[in-house]
Amino acid sequence: MLIDLKPEIRQALQSNAALILLLGRDKNGEVKVYPQASPEITGPHVTFFEITNYNNNFASDRAISSEIHFQMDIWTPYNTGPIAIAVNETMEGLGFHRRSARDMPYDKDAATYHKVMRFSKTHFGG
Repeated sequence: MLIDLKPEIRQALQSNAALILLLGRDKNGEVKVYPQASPEITGPHVTFFEITNYNNNFASDRAISSEIHFQMDIWTPYNTGPIAIAVNETMEGLGFHRRSARDMPYDKDAATYHKVMRFSKTHFGG
């Protein structure tokens, strides 16, 4: 049972009022939340990707649930805290649990702070 939660996650993050204010919108009018990579290299934005997605419970030789892990990366020239709080609230609202959150070294060349957050969820059904 393979579940693709990327569209649901992106929609939820882009609908979060706090993230709309904190991240702003790109030149296409989209809230700056991107799967994989950002088309922008400046300003605050969030990127995310699926780390693992595997069957973890079975009944009658059929998968009945999947364990799914995502990584969220926060990129900003400012404090990552407010964005991290909004991302965490959104992911918890989708039934995910935060497994870790880590500040990465400040990138002097890009003048950017980077925070990595990892979440997991057991998803039942199709």
